[in-house]
Amino acid sequence: MSARKVLILPGDGIGPEVMREVRRVMAWMDRSLSIGFEVEEDLVGGAAIDAHGTSLAPATLERARAADCVLLGAVGGPKWDKVAFNIRPEAGLLALRKELGLFANLRPALCFEALVDASSLKPEIVRGLDILIVRELTGGVYFGEPRGIETLPDGSRRGVNTQVYTTGEIRRVARVAFELARLRSSRVTSCEKANVMESGILWREEVTHVHDTEFPDVKLDHMYADNCAMQLVKNPRQFDVIVTDNLFGDVLSDEAAMLTGSLGMLPSASLGAKDAAGRIPALYEPVHGSAPDIAGKELANPIATLLSFGMALRYSFGLGEEADRLAHAIERVLATGIRTADIMQPGMAKVSTAVMGESIIRELEASLA
Repeated sequence: MSARKVLILPGDGIGPEVMREVRRVMAWMDRSLSIGFEVEEDLVGGAAIDAHGTSLAPATLERARAADCVLLGAVGGPKWDKVAFNIRPEAGLLALRKELGLFANLRPALCFEALVDASSLKPEIVRGLDILIVRELTGGVYFGEPRGIETLPDGSRRGVNTQVYTTGEIRRVARVAFELARLRSSRVTSCEKANVMESGILWREEVTHVHDTEFPDVKLDHMYADNCAMQLVKNPRQFDVIVTDNLFGDVLSDEAAMLTGSLGMLPSASLGAKDAAGRIPALYEPVHGSAPDIAGKELANPIATLLSFGMALRYSFGLGEEADRLAHAIERVLATGIRTADIMQPGMAKVSTAVMGESIIRELEASLA
């Protein structure tokens, strides 16, 4: 079996600490499961600015293109607040998404049983929550033209942003949602505002076309985005896969994330189009930021980054069994009361980043017994 090529970009802040635990789990899988990872590591964000004067060096981008997937820790921090806008740490991440053609952002919202009480909602509402939001990442109002701020003849100002989508942009992200739904419960909810927006009408028509012609076995529902926001609070377990545009996806994925009780527990993936060889460009990263205030203190929670690696196992390498093995190990560790500071609860055992990683590897070992 050929090696699975992974480019690791730890980035800034707590990125190196949480990515260290991913490296340890990968090494365990190599030893114990004979998976065979070929790992390269490089710089991105502020670390790349310090070393190369830019947040994404050309050589790093070429390594990303050659890899089967990219694992990224986090970028940014106050150290680089005054650098030029075009080389700021976040520009490196945006450049990766653009150059790799990553148009579908996957944000799971999974509530572990041990953390049910950490949610702001009642346990009976969030228990068993398992949602996947598929957000279109490269179109819509964030990128549409015309845009800008202009001064009007009377001296007042006007801000303009344009919501625009094409058939191709909608159909390709819809296909991703339907394909992922087939791996889950075969249910997709498509969200837009077709009642007041022409782009919403197009979105609904094109998603319906993809469903009817390519995925009739998957159940499709349509829902207005504002109603979806309400339903996520009222009855979130009614959803399986939600597909939506860039703006609504930005809002709904953050709302769904907080149903789980901790931003530090949430992974994400950004996927591109399958190439002629069947390979899908992919970037996996935790939702949390670089948290420079706790960097280097062994306080960071590595679980979001480990779950992001789990998504890589599932979506880039087709290793669903191994992804489940990792998720179950994490769940068992949490069930024993082990916690990092961000998810600490009364009566639990507070541990460091490294000890959390060690505990998860012990559970992985136990899974082979």
